[in-house]
Amino acid sequence: MTAPNVDTWFAREVLPMEAVLIQFLRNNWRDKSEISDLLQDVYVRIYEAALKQIPDSTKQFVFQTARNLLIDRARHERVVPFETLADMEALNLAADVPGPEQTVIARDELLRLRAGLDRLPARSREALILRQIEGLSRQEIAQRMNISDHTVKWHLAEGLRLLADIMYGDTAEAGARL
Repeated sequence: MTAPNVDTWFAREVLPMEAVLIQFLRNNWRDKSEISDLLQDVYVRIYEAALKQIPDSTKQFVFQTARNLLIDRARHERVVPFETLADMEALNLAADVPGPEQTVIARDELLRLRAGLDRLPARSREALILRQIEGLSRQEIAQRMNISDHTVKWHLAEGLRLLADIMYGDTAEAGARL
């Protein structure tokens, strides 16, 4: 296939799906700051494949390519976000499931994390949850909490420091600061 034909196909068939593709990536990838990079990687894969042969079903090909990219990234990082745990079999990562001992250790750590979060000041806890669990940027957190970006930065730093003290450090000193 010649590049001008692929260019025309890409502009006519692939680019109009950008908003839906971005939403798919946002729904399936934890780190929202990586969405634009993921989108570009999907576009590169699609374009390079189309140079060999333009697919019959563009929509199916685009989303299968995006899914495969996410699987490759998850495998490469070996870090599976909480949201992805439910889809481990779909991602074909079931072989990476930890053994019983690691499961017990992880469960214990999650319980300690939950208890530690419960001990944090409300605003610091809210900022940490929005950043670390929901993946919002500091600007998005500032808007949601109706505070300045600088204050969000402080709550995040203070919350992480206190949480680390509660979970791993001097719990008496951390408790005195709460």
